[in-house]
Amino acid sequence: MKVFVETYGCTMNQGEGRMLMDALSSLGHEAAENAVEADLIVLNTCVVIKTTENRMIKRIREISGQRKHLVVTGCMASVFPDKIVKNAPYAKIVPPSQYDTFSDLVTSTFGAGPPLPITPDGVTSILPIAQGCVGSCTYCITRRARGRLASYPEQDIIEDAKKALAGGSRELLVSSQDTACYGFDQGTDLGHLLRRLTALPGDFRIRVGMMNPDNLSKIEDSFIPAWLDGKIYKFIHLPVQSGSDHILAEMGRGYRAAEVARLIGRLRKACPEMTLSTDVIAGFPGETSDDHLETVKLLKEIRPDIVNVTRFSSRPGTPAHRSREKVPGRIAKDRSRELSELRFDIAREINERLVGSTLEILITEVGKGDSMVGRTSTYKPVVIKKALPLGSKASVKITSSTPTHLFGKCIEE
Repeated sequence: MKVFVETYGCTMNQGEGRMLMDALSSLGHEAAENAVEADLIVLNTCVVIKTTENRMIKRIREISGQRKHLVVTGCMASVFPDKIVKNAPYAKIVPPSQYDTFSDLVTSTFGAGPPLPITPDGVTSILPIAQGCVGSCTYCITRRARGRLASYPEQDIIEDAKKALAGGSRELLVSSQDTACYGFDQGTDLGHLLRRLTALPGDFRIRVGMMNPDNLSKIEDSFIPAWLDGKIYKFIHLPVQSGSDHILAEMGRGYRAAEVARLIGRLRKACPEMTLSTDVIAGFPGETSDDHLETVKLLKEIRPDIVNVTRFSSRPGTPAHRSREKVPGRIAKDRSRELSELRFDIAREINERLVGSTLEILITEVGKGDSMVGRTSTYKPVVIKKALPLGSKASVKITSSTPTHLFGKCIEE
């Protein structure tokens, strides 16, 4: 049977989608080039905001209408199985907590044959390290979908990394809902895991995924020395969500704005050139104009390279969903626009300072047209107009920039 795994959402979901495809190959099912050619589609879903949920429902209806076999996985399978059944009565549903039953379900429902070779990931491999989190964010539906923290055994992660590197990967993306809380349930921590990963032989890079500030602050003495290893990108994804202590308390984030600024200051002291990515929510229930200005103030203080700005999206079953202090949509939209403009202004200034510098990049993807994209040691994307093998390295002189990318020219050896 020809199969296609169609994945939406976060890096963690992308990694799990790959895992599901590997399981299908091991059961003798052939990977289709696209959903149109497939007999069976595994729809690996995301419902982090309402618009994404609507997109998932629309896609479920489309597949069901095409009379294709359908298995729905991911977060929607956990929190909205009733909506899946309503729109695709014959779909099979496998939430993340039951991924260990996926192969048995496929075998009993669709059969199995001699195992087919598993296609290597390529240059970049996603390395999931845990399910769930330890947070209590009042707006987050992912907590309902993924449950409490369940860290994967450290040795299993190491073996997965070895397998990826042996298959040709040069970039490992360490991923979970909150990588900073890895090991809290096992008596270990992220710093220890990173030291074991960097000890593996080979020339490769590691990107550490999103870390919540409250949990990173608990392990900073262990994390920072490990993070400074040359194999790890000097990239930090630390979602602040708001600069207002009042809103942070309403969100259940477990820290104050000043604590985030202190933590970022310590990270920058260890590595001044690091790339900082963060997230903010505009229009959270109860957010006043003063709260919004506190967020603007914090962004100006910490000067992130990347800001993922999201307008508040009410998710069923969360405390924030029940709030009566909703911010009008037009106000949330205006605040989101202001934060986005500020984000691009800051990023433009940061990237312009790199023009004229010489940097080494790892080629990780094919760009538009005849371009290639590589990553610097701080995970900055650099576009070059030269055909180079994926996984190779190049020295480039940065010739121009935008708020989101650098552009460079290869320096001939």
